[in-house]
Amino acid sequence: MMWRNLIMVLLSAVAPYVSATELADSTLRIDLVLCGQPDGSATVGFVRSAMWKGWGGRTVNLQSLVREGYSDVTMTDASNPADTLFRQSYSILFDEWLTTPDRPGAQAMEHTLLMPMPRGEAMVTFTLRNSFHRVIASASKRVSINDLEMTNYCERAPLPSEQIFCGDSACIRVAFIAEGFTEAEMPQYIEYARRGVQSILATTPYNEFAQYFEFVAIKTPSVQSGVSVPADGIWRQTAFNSSYSTLGFDRYLTINHIHGLYDALIATPYTHIIVLANSNEYGGGGFYNTYTITAAPIEKYASVLVHEFGHSFAGLGDEYYYDTEVCDQMYPDGIEPWEPNITALIGGKCKWQPLIDSGEAQLVEGAGYRAKGLWRSSTDCRMRSHQSDFCPVCVDAIRKLILSLIAEQK
Repeated sequence: MMWRNLIMVLLSAVAPYVSATELADSTLRIDLVLCGQPDGSATVGFVRSAMWKGWGGRTVNLQSLVREGYSDVTMTDASNPADTLFRQSYSILFDEWLTTPDRPGAQAMEHTLLMPMPRGEAMVTFTLRNSFHRVIASASKRVSINDLEMTNYCERAPLPSEQIFCGDSACIRVAFIAEGFTEAEMPQYIEYARRGVQSILATTPYNEFAQYFEFVAIKTPSVQSGVSVPADGIWRQTAFNSSYSTLGFDRYLTINHIHGLYDALIATPYTHIIVLANSNEYGGGGFYNTYTITAAPIEKYASVLVHEFGHSFAGLGDEYYYDTEVCDQMYPDGIEPWEPNITALIGGKCKWQPLIDSGEAQLVEGAGYRAKGLWRSSTDCRMRSHQSDFCPVCVDAIRKLILSLIAEQK
């Protein structure tokens, strides 16, 4: 009888099973390192996991993807793999490195995943594809809110910030980050953030959905003013180690310390990141569901920001091309781009055919850095130049994405 009573006591002390389908109002963060070889092969390594109170991402359509991207994360119930809890897709700099011809050696890059924290055990799987849309690496990790190896930031206070704009129904939260601005230059950074918000919300179709946006400026001062420009022999000690000349392109400005960038946003509710770099050099970059970066002091700052935000927020592709240089590695022949505004007309099908039928769009050859073999929908667009508004196809794509963030889709 004594043993029976002891067993009953032990059983009563076991925590009841909690289904992972119950998501907590907390953020789960998983840091990765992506390693690539010259032959195009790759591996994915998990570095650490962390959590904090509050979830600033989308709360609707959690199980579906709006854009395919080059990589994605899927979270499922650990006890029922068919039960998908969350999905998110990305484009990242590592994808572009994989398409770089004559890669001189191996490369490792950081990446960070954010998702709502499951109350029970869940399985997180990250999948990486190349430009042929073939899976080249995948890795899975079991996660639990009770994992003792997970860093708990629930008591961490967010970094100082200033709210720039908040709509009445805000659920799309955008965080500005300062890069290369010293403590004394924070007022300039805040003013650039204000100008950036004004430019975004004055652009169609963002202006139709302003009530759903919130913009905050996180104050992240750097030790030195400016950013690194390797081509000019300029090196700066900055908050996130940004630099130009990425992948050999002088104007390509990117962040080298992705994990550090996301560290600055711990405990801040956000959906998207815009990094403002303190540089007079023209340049920037944008990666879908990862971050946007642009030089703020440049003359065309506002229009460049809207262009780059088109990449990171809406997954739009570049519509310009080079007359003398064929970049066919990023968009190989016979492969339909995942971006909604460029097409290879695979099988003679055009993804914006309804807009062609209505007379709002057309087919113009030359897009995705290629003069031949890829098409855009108009002669000009913000994704092609800084003098134009978004074309009807891009407007439609941005609208659909925003709608997927604010309401459940049938």
